[in-house]
Amino acid sequence: MKTNKPWLKTIVSVVLGATIGLSSLGLGFTGQASAATPKAEEVLSTGKDYLGIPYRFGAPSGATYAFDCSSFTQYIFKENGITLPRTSKEQATEGTKVAKGYLSKGDLVFFSSDSSSNVAHVAIYAGNNKILHAATSSGVTISNLTSTYWTKNYITARRVIK
Repeated sequence: MKTNKPWLKTIVSVVLGATIGLSSLGLGFTGQASAATPKAEEVLSTGKDYLGIPYRFGAPSGATYAFDCSSFTQYIFKENGITLPRTSKEQATEGTKVAKGYLSKGDLVFFSSDSSSNVAHVAIYAGNNKILHAATSSGVTISNLTSTYWTKNYITARRVIK
């Protein structure tokens, strides 16, 4: 770095060193988006095959005639070799936490139903601020993550595709 300000080199070195040091601690937080993996594309493709399937609260694991949000994610990921627990609350503990600004296709995205911190819904990030999920009103669908409802109720995201 060429500069006539030696203090700037020091600041850049300190910031770079701190960034490298923190990222190597392995604190279970992914602060960067990654390119969509082939596995993520497969998960989304499988999920899109079920667009329009009706929503049914408590739909059993493995059923494809109806889904609730977490039976949908559990089924779609299982079809692609990734095992998830049954409920959205349990699924919210899997994988690695991802900051909202760094979502990648295939990440699980979690929401409340009342602007609280209680997980009540799960969706799959589909890229371009879209989510693929089983919604109470429309069954398996694609929704806009930036809509007022999803923005207000967003809690966290987890990356389960390695």
